[in-house]
Amino acid sequence: MTKRPVLQMSGNNILKGTIRVSGSKNASLPILAATLLNRCENTLENVPNLLDITEMCSIMQHLGAKVYHLNDRLHVQTSDITVNEIPASLARTIRGSILFLGPLLARFGYVKLPFPGGCAIGTRPIDQHLKGLRALGADVSLDGGVIEAKALTGLRPGEVRFDVPTVTGTANILMAAASLEGTTFIFNAAREPEIVDLVTVLIKMGALVKGAGTSSIKVCGTSSLKPASHRIMADRIECGTYMVAGALAGQPLTIVGGIVTHQTILQKKLEELGATIFVDGNTIMVYRATNPRAITIETASFPGIPTDMQAQLMTLLATVPGISTITENIFENRFEHVLELNRMGAQIRVHGRKAVIIGVPTLIGTTVRASDLRAGAALVLAGLCANGYTMIEDISLIDRGYESIEDKFADVGASIWREGLGSKAGLPRFQE
Repeated sequence: MTKRPVLQMSGNNILKGTIRVSGSKNASLPILAATLLNRCENTLENVPNLLDITEMCSIMQHLGAKVYHLNDRLHVQTSDITVNEIPASLARTIRGSILFLGPLLARFGYVKLPFPGGCAIGTRPIDQHLKGLRALGADVSLDGGVIEAKALTGLRPGEVRFDVPTVTGTANILMAAASLEGTTFIFNAAREPEIVDLVTVLIKMGALVKGAGTSSIKVCGTSSLKPASHRIMADRIECGTYMVAGALAGQPLTIVGGIVTHQTILQKKLEELGATIFVDGNTIMVYRATNPRAITIETASFPGIPTDMQAQLMTLLATVPGISTITENIFENRFEHVLELNRMGAQIRVHGRKAVIIGVPTLIGTTVRASDLRAGAALVLAGLCANGYTMIEDISLIDRGYESIEDKFADVGASIWREGLGSKAGLPRFQE
């Protein structure tokens, strides 16, 4: 029987050295989907080698795209796309499959897509996606877990007013609108940097877009989008994870390749807790908090504390003297890591959307399970700082969003390694 891979680590680590941030997973996924809007070869640099990217590429290859990886570049040829339906076996492996909805509908006037998969972190409704596409003239239905959208005479520009900001919903409407002749307005749009990165690509393709990074976006599209070459932005969640690692054990931990302006609120919270942080350009140097103080955290849309940083911050607060609280305002079911942290000796109680953390002197290594991508990262941080040995199971979830996490931490002094069979992510290789 094949032994499933696990991460092993011994605790009480000091992290000293330089760790580099990879390209953004959450920017790469919509930008990959956006290449379906033209009939060209597009070149993307700094695409991280992650399981989610591999699965997204598999869907694109199913649709007819030629995708290959050469050195640090991903080449995507979309001239021969002929398929506008995605089977459940592919769609349900990754939440990002929902990002094909807008581009395929814009290209073919029809798309059929099973409800997407991904990490189990609570309800992630797609009603705003459907509302937005209807505002552009689509006939959309959701029946038996399958989304079917039609615009047999073509989509038309219009006004989209989201009830709540949605990152993937905003991305879907941006992509659809970019290929339409005329002007589309998006109100209550998501302001996240990943949306700004997507807009940069759409502009390179020939669309005119104003307001990215604000809640109101104007898109003047074109039916003849051009090929694009683009370097993917740095992953702000990976960068934030390393900043938290520095606050836990940095002596110092130097983080390079991130974007400092994406971390403004997180930096303030870590400094409030007691960490010492120096910034020089886009280099961030973090010294551990020697006399940490309890703090209060609430997750929010950008520029607030991301929900994707909540679990890592909980690990940090688990050994801070006093009582800290974290309120999760984005997802209603994102505290599954609490059980695992408590297995390691943490004292955390959940009351609805609020977690109350009573600091303990230290965590104790044991066997734990990653319940989702960011929970897995939180357990890595916990294992690095706990007493004794920690083993993390279900690490394929970590591989969805962290490129060689064990190698990066080992390079800055951590005792961490991967055991068991099973390959990590692998992007499609170059084909002559």
